[in-house]
Amino acid sequence: MTGSSAVHPRIVLGTCCLSLLLVMMDVTVVNVVLPSIRAEMHGSFSTLQWVVDAYTLMVASLMLLVGSLADRFGRRRMFLLGIGLFCGGSALCGMARSVDMLVLARAVQGIGGSMLNPVALSILTNVYVEPRARAQAIGIWGATSGVALALGPVVGGILVHWVGWQAVFWVNVPIGLIAIVLTLRFVPESRGGRGRSIDAPGQLLAIVALAMITSGLIEAHNYGWSSPTISGFLGFGALSVLGFIIVERRAAIPLIDLRFFRAWPFSGAIVTAVLAFAIFSAFLFLNTLYLQDVRGLPALQAGLCTLPFAFGSMTCAPLSGRLTGRYGARLPLLISAVGFGISALLLTGLDAHTPLWLLLVSYGLCGCGFGMCNAPITNSAISGMPRTQAGVAAAIASTSRQVGALLGIALGGALSAGSVHAGGVQWDEFPQATHVVWWCMAIAAVGIAGLGLVSTGIRAKESARQVAALLDSN
Repeated sequence: MTGSSAVHPRIVLGTCCLSLLLVMMDVTVVNVVLPSIRAEMHGSFSTLQWVVDAYTLMVASLMLLVGSLADRFGRRRMFLLGIGLFCGGSALCGMARSVDMLVLARAVQGIGGSMLNPVALSILTNVYVEPRARAQAIGIWGATSGVALALGPVVGGILVHWVGWQAVFWVNVPIGLIAIVLTLRFVPESRGGRGRSIDAPGQLLAIVALAMITSGLIEAHNYGWSSPTISGFLGFGALSVLGFIIVERRAAIPLIDLRFFRAWPFSGAIVTAVLAFAIFSAFLFLNTLYLQDVRGLPALQAGLCTLPFAFGSMTCAPLSGRLTGRYGARLPLLISAVGFGISALLLTGLDAHTPLWLLLVSYGLCGCGFGMCNAPITNSAISGMPRTQAGVAAAIASTSRQVGALLGIALGGALSAGSVHAGGVQWDEFPQATHVVWWCMAIAAVGIAGLGLVSTGIRAKESARQVAALLDSN
């Protein structure tokens, strides 16, 4: 490490948590203000999806590149650049006067966001070397997600009510400035053990694949699933995925070392992250619209209704870190699957008059599932890998989360498209249209439980040791 001679792990942890606060609070704030944005800018249902997914698309596309760049050029340097771009994008969002400008500004935010979470995780893995202390630090880092989720809807509701939706983006700027000051003062510089060249073909194919698949899913209800446009989007996206795999297998220094996926715990963590964050993003997106546009709640009350989700996440995240450090990933993953599964099943009969208490119970259980899954996902993804490649492993884990969130919004909208007609969204049909989404979430929860069992067994651990030895030998 270079930089500060005296490293203060707790302050470094706090600074990394502040970056997570920025990103996660922004997610929940944006969901709460979507109806206000739609009303002021007259956006369509697909526009609302793009306001969320323009950010997530950039994060998911660039995290893989950022992890290797941070290992090569310095993690603190990349972290500072990310905070600056995120705050600049937030300011552009606050000044947006059209839907197109807002979506573009959200993309700028996403470029900055791609430099925060994976780099923060790799910083933590270099500061916290002892496995149990690392797992506990990751648990605290994950608990910050619950705090951010708790702050986002309430802060967003208050700002929308008293100032306007633009203020929810301006609030990121002072938080970002504080994070910059703390990073300059306390976060040590660190790099990977060897420089990595940029895999331009792999990076381009990753961006194209995610962009095409997302576009096809979001725009399907506008063009129709059988239209040449949607077939082209999805077909080109599938070809890009295939091309990405071929390129990465042949590249001397690939964007993703596909040998990582021979380790069962790593592969299980990646797939689990995709499923868990798809559930999270679709759950929050659809329920925010339901509370405001079907139930008729103002933004502040809708935000307050999501507090059980935030409380469940905030309570279970540190508990998950302790359980992971003591017992491994299996137990928290199984608890997470139970929370996700029951919360989804409770909404399979959703209508305009569903009792509020049932909604709150469902939100709380989903929050518990979300809080329980993060620590075992992260720990499984990076603990078996060589420390010199911590940035890359952390970037893949974080990317899988963002890919899940990206697909969750796109698929959630596509599956509930029965309420979308030429004249707009028929909100009286919306609750019924979402039923298929809740059933899909319940199935995904069963998948998380299965992965938790398979990826934590004796054979899985042996595969991780073999992959670590293979990577260390090269």
